[in-house]
Amino acid sequence: MKTKDIIAITAMLLIAAAPLLHGQEGETDSNVFGHVIDASTDEHVPFINVVIEGTRIGTITDGSGHYILTNLPVGKHTLVVLGMGYETQRIEIEIDLGQTLEVDFEVNYVGINLDDIVVTASPTASGFRYQPDIAYLGEQLQRRNEVSFGEILNFSPGISMRSFGSAPARPVIRGLDGDRILVLENGERMGDVSETSADHAIAMDPMVASRIEVVRGPASLLYGPSALGGVINLMTTDIPDRWDFGSSGLLSSQYSSMNRMGAGFARYTHGWDSYAISGRFAYREGGDIRTPAGRVPGTSMRNTDGALGFGFSGDRATGGISFSASDQEYEVPESSLIDDEGVYITMQRVALQGRVAMQNSSSFFDRTQFRFNASRMFQQEIEYEYDDGLRDEDVELEYLKHTFSSTATLQHKPFSFFDRGAVGLNLYGHNLDVSGDEAYTPGERRFNMGLFTFQEIPITNTMRFQAGVRFDLMHIGAMENELFPGIRDNRFAINYSGSFGFNHRPIEGLEIGGQFARSHRNPSVEELFANGVHIGAGVYELGNSNLRDEIGQGTDFFINWNRNPLVMEAAFFVNHFRNYIIFESTGTTDDDSGYPVFRYRGEEARLAGAELSAFWTPHRRVEIGMAADFVTGKVIADEESYLPFIPPFRIRGEVEYDYDRGWVGARVTHAARQDRVATEEDPTDGYTLLALSAGYRIRTSVMQLIILRVDNLLDQEYRDHLSRIEDRNYPMPGRNISLTYRLMF
Repeated sequence: MKTKDIIAITAMLLIAAAPLLHGQEGETDSNVFGHVIDASTDEHVPFINVVIEGTRIGTITDGSGHYILTNLPVGKHTLVVLGMGYETQRIEIEIDLGQTLEVDFEVNYVGINLDDIVVTASPTASGFRYQPDIAYLGEQLQRRNEVSFGEILNFSPGISMRSFGSAPARPVIRGLDGDRILVLENGERMGDVSETSADHAIAMDPMVASRIEVVRGPASLLYGPSALGGVINLMTTDIPDRWDFGSSGLLSSQYSSMNRMGAGFARYTHGWDSYAISGRFAYREGGDIRTPAGRVPGTSMRNTDGALGFGFSGDRATGGISFSASDQEYEVPESSLIDDEGVYITMQRVALQGRVAMQNSSSFFDRTQFRFNASRMFQQEIEYEYDDGLRDEDVELEYLKHTFSSTATLQHKPFSFFDRGAVGLNLYGHNLDVSGDEAYTPGERRFNMGLFTFQEIPITNTMRFQAGVRFDLMHIGAMENELFPGIRDNRFAINYSGSFGFNHRPIEGLEIGGQFARSHRNPSVEELFANGVHIGAGVYELGNSNLRDEIGQGTDFFINWNRNPLVMEAAFFVNHFRNYIIFESTGTTDDDSGYPVFRYRGEEARLAGAELSAFWTPHRRVEIGMAADFVTGKVIADEESYLPFIPPFRIRGEVEYDYDRGWVGARVTHAARQDRVATEEDPTDGYTLLALSAGYRIRTSVMQLIILRVDNLLDQEYRDHLSRIEDRNYPMPGRNISLTYRLMF
């Protein structure tokens, strides 16, 4: 006898016995039971919704794909089965008083549209959210095309920008910066040093990314130590994952008037039945930033980026491998105002990436994914000056970093009261050599091994929980160099992260979610041992070898309403940190260099805030949107003491008219005065910016897109509070006209 027959007989016996258990009332019960079965595999489908259409009567199948609906009203009904990834099925039934029916469903799996799911937030891509997230791709990403990822994501809900000129601009999430925010490449760490200082750039040109995913709030569960503030995943198609037979590709070009910047990008893919090859190349070059007050010297840049990739797709396995190389050179504004002196940074990075995903429907762990990213990065900070017309250069600081990051994830089938979940192993290691005349830190050797599990527990067809835990084994060792000879500092720790979340969808269009998380971060080599001039950042840094690990407890809560004509989301968060490491000005100046002295110290701190976004479509061609965010950061020991580098309150409104062949739109952005500042930190005035945009779609045998955008239309002179060149009296960029052309074939 088959298992499903045993379950069916048991269910019928229980239903038949109900009158005996409940007295004469049971004689009038009308019931329906049955199974939901995958049409292609004949496997039972657990945790899928079964409802009576037009009513609030419904249930969810158990771990064996079985359901029971009791106490139904007599008459004709429509039974509906619906679940993410499956085609909706309907069956008409008619039930009499006291009757029990068996109704089985066969459903077809149609897949999940990953364009609508932020896969960075979940290893199973279930589509249920437990903290705020956002994704940009396709035309939406092209409209935000900028010189850096910091500029692309700036003014997204909860996301601001740490500015030090265009090239090194980096995203800041909810006031958290540095390596508290992980910037990933296809789910793995990139191996650059962009998180260590304001003058260091992300080692990827923005034109390369085909999709950007952002998870706001602690993400240490899946991505390991230091993801206290969130994750930004830059996703590329260097390894082809979807292709048609034959050739396809795109060409793109961009111009920006603000810094006389020109850029070009090309990608080509050729696919066969089961495999494909691809290649891409990007080049970007721009001059100094121009502001209403004049040119900002030392902000020119040049990028070259290329890759080759191979992808395969079989019945039980898909994957591929790619090799990429990038070369960046950009200036940074030095404290000296003398035109014939300056600092520029060169960075070269090569990376080998790979991934493979396998399926085995007969195994409990039926889906397996493995990915890796191995890279070598070499960066120099070079000071130059002109003497009698001759240029003299000195390499003041050098980084050589070898990095390996890899994750293996095993997804299991639903069982007991658990839905599909995952267990994983993450390995990360890097070797960082630091040298040069101005090497202000020793080198670092770091190794981390993390074991994690992520589980979802359906409670009803509208409520589910998420729970997970991660254990990390960490070893950090300082490496001596000429300025730090004989250093022998090693740290070994076992840390844990955990999260518990819920997702509730009480009515159609309404989603409520929340997460409670514990996370940790180990101090960086700069925070522990810095002692010297960092010429690129223009500061003298003092570390603190007594710093302890940061421990964070975070709470996130969001409400999302998505019913035409209104889409709205509100998010709230509180992050409490023990040993929060603060990078602050001492108010003094180093006598030899003339640079301001900054130090690292640990304090108990709290950051809290909220984000709101809404889009209203009063007409099918018109959309009106608004967004606002606010964050405050304080030192707990002194409630009157604020944390440094906290963004001000911001609000943004926009309107757009889309006429199918194109669109026109306008946007106004206001940032309030920021006077909630740390000791020795200057306040900044508020400002209002106006921008216009227009686009035109050319649909012929190939798809073409032209985008024209005017930012800071009124040429407003303003200073951003997170600008690290604020104290040098340079305002942010003035009016900028950008033009983008994109051709897809």
